Amino acid sequence: MQEQPSVKPALLFLCHRIPFPPNKGDKIRSYHLLRYLSAHYRIYLGAFVDDPEDWVYADRLEEFCQEVHLVRLNPKLARIKSLWALCSGQPLSLPYYSNGKMSRWVDSVNCSADIQRVVIYSAVMAQYVAGAKCRASKKIADLVDVDSEKWREYSQQKAFPINWIYRLEGTRLLKFERDVVQGFDHSFFVSTAEADKFKELAPDMADRLASYSNGVDSDYFCPEKNFPSPFKSGESALVFVGAMDYWPNIDAVQWFVREVFPAVAANNKGIKFYIVGSKPSAQVRKLADFPGVVVTGRVADVRPYLSHAVAAVAPMRIARGIQNKVLEAMAMARPVIVSEAGIEGIKATHGQDVLVARQAGDYAVLLQNILDDKYKTLGASARLRVIQDFSWEKNLPLVGQLLEKKTA
Repeated sequence: MQEQPSVKPALLFLCHRIPFPPNKGDKIRSYHLLRYLSAHYRIYLGAFVDDPEDWVYADRLEEFCQEVHLVRLNPKLARIKSLWALCSGQPLSLPYYSNGKMSRWVDSVNCSADIQRVVIYSAVMAQYVAGAKCRASKKIADLVDVDSEKWREYSQQKAFPINWIYRLEGTRLLKFERDVVQGFDHSFFVSTAEADKFKELAPDMADRLASYSNGVDSDYFCPEKNFPSPFKSGESALVFVGAMDYWPNIDAVQWFVREVFPAVAANNKGIKFYIVGSKPSAQVRKLADFPGVVVTGRVADVRPYLSHAVAAVAPMRIARGIQNKVLEAMAMARPVIVSEAGIEGIKATHGQDVLVARQAGDYAVLLQNILDDKYKTLGASARLRVIQDFSWEKNLPLVGQLLEKKTA
């Protein structure tokens, strides 16, 4: 008698944003986590869609999942709804992602699919599997970054009353993050540095914490492919790649354009600064008024911009976790100049794999050295570092191991 193939166990995967396409930091990580889990489990995926252009990708997710439940999230309405938290004592992030349709679907799946394993991506999704709502025997959270710390950093960049609201959010969100970690078997962060930061804030939770690094598809981000140049003849392009409606990215390019680029442009005819990324905010679009600055908006493929750039810059002043923009530029064998905040979680050596700048003058000097061709082996060394340390195939199995680890 022929042996019947075993049925993969059911797993509920909840994500605060649709994990496709993998075109920005959080979606890159959630997409690869989903793909890895789908090889071992029958996935019941629940996620929010906050960008109307992402609805066309629903069918792609069905390739990996037993069932997909996507719920529209209107960012403007969600922000209004989140204001109630100022009175209720909750973090703003919780009502932002609170949704009756999602809650009813999760309850239905828990009853009908014999869910024994749960993975959430982002702490805010824990509200759907809290307490008696979920009888799974194993629950794992990928918190990615210490979001509460990010809000605290935001508060230092803003004026009253916004700084007060952000500081309050940081305090309340940390309490919620502690509750999430306490209620889950294991919680992951994107780097040991992020896990260590949470251990500082919640030392009694240390035994529940782990980390796995992001990966890069080094075959996709390959400098040997023959990409057509997106730049005009005679241009020497510096590039910044990222979602340009994201405040840390907005802050980084504003600072760079005002504090660094003018000095570089004054000494180098034909130098241009390309800001490459979707949904540029009004502040970012206004930077195109500066001589030599180009704001592209969404592009079909960032690789041609990286491939033909003189250098990539990541002058992050606010950053948590690992910056995919840095890893992707390194994988494309480009010289990368990055701030100390932007290099967190990447074990790269200054002068060998990347160039680390601490103040405006450092960027100008390092950029001039690159333009003068003083770092001939930097790009090749950067790519090798990514290949060695940032592989999804090497990093993700830890999630599976802890999902199947027997409870003592």
